[in-house]
Amino acid sequence: MKIGIMGGTFNPIHYGHLICAEQVRDGLGYDKILFVPSARPPHKSQPDMVSAEHRFQMVLLATEHNQYFEVSRIELDREGPSYTIQTVKTLRNRYNISTELAWIIGADSLIEYKIWKDFDGVLKQCTMIATTRPNYDMQLVPTEIRNRVKTFKITGIDISATEIRRRLKNNLSIQYLVPDSVAEYIKEHRLYREA
Repeated sequence: MKIGIMGGTFNPIHYGHLICAEQVRDGLGYDKILFVPSARPPHKSQPDMVSAEHRFQMVLLATEHNQYFEVSRIELDREGPSYTIQTVKTLRNRYNISTELAWIIGADSLIEYKIWKDFDGVLKQCTMIATTRPNYDMQLVPTEIRNRVKTFKITGIDISATEIRRRLKNNLSIQYLVPDSVAEYIKEHRLYREA
């Protein structure tokens, strides 16, 4: 069995995340993609980060119609910061030894690999798939890391959670940036809006 793991804050989840996950699954032959919302990301301080439970619920809504997508509470139910190495080790123990695990990450995030906790350990536990958009310069990623990850080009969709949050704060539409169910959830719970 081949499982792709897509971790992140998903603050909020959007079509860019979903397209990336589906193209990796389909293009590289993964049996499923496991979405892992982080509870307390150690290297991201976002003043407008909504609760882990809200982000988890949005990921559930966004993925519910894809039979190959699954959502895990593994980081939400664990105490302390959300470190990738802990998550991968837990998943490695949970699945059969013959299960192939792959961590899916945007290639631009690899530039900051030195701030990861035990990056080498992560690479020993699973394959790292670095997704790139058209025209992304992989030379920006250090050579010693580029040589240790598998790169996979995805459709270039310029959607960012930062821009979605900005639009919401300014009462602008987010239609076609997130699934309708996620937009409804955000509206119902008045997320990302000024108090």
